[in-house]
Amino acid sequence: MAPADAGNGPANPGIEVGPIDLAARVDEALQVQAAAFGLSQDEIDVRRHIVLRHLDHPEARALGALTPDGRLVGFVYGLPNDRAHWWSTVVEPYLRATGSDGWLDDSFVITELHVHPDHQQHGIGRTLITAITDAVPHPRSILSAIDRDSPARTLYHALGYRDLARQVVFPSAPLPYAVMGAPLPLLRPRS
Repeated sequence: MAPADAGNGPANPGIEVGPIDLAARVDEALQVQAAAFGLSQDEIDVRRHIVLRHLDHPEARALGALTPDGRLVGFVYGLPNDRAHWWSTVVEPYLRATGSDGWLDDSFVITELHVHPDHQQHGIGRTLITAITDAVPHPRSILSAIDRDSPARTLYHALGYRDLARQVVFPSAPLPYAVMGAPLPLLRPRS
């Protein structure tokens, strides 16, 4: 475990980031996501199934941010992209339209990254995403984020992610998304 102090605001004392068994902690993780993202119980139930299915992939990775008493306050997980996966089939036409569909190959997808609102703006999200991408053999990372100005998109841009496609519509999502990509390793703040 490493301290969460990666230079995006004050360190959050006692928060440690490291590998977790996300399948065993899926309900706790989804409560963090619900608090951070405003999910209903029905959305949580659907996402639980999706997370567990993703974690069956042999190269799926997950990290958690834990308080000294072991409470999960943030998590990230991802896996190598596969053009046959649902997410890729939705974003591919948008990426093709911008000439960016090559990003779907040899990329590590950040599937979810969430920090509980009580622990945001303390470098936890930055520590989670840089730690997980530092540990993968892929030359780049891709993700999707709601297509509006937000602290998450500001963080992604600071890490070197750029917009590959905007106004991407996912079925049943109320808001459009942006697909973003960055070469690895991700950028670090200047000291």
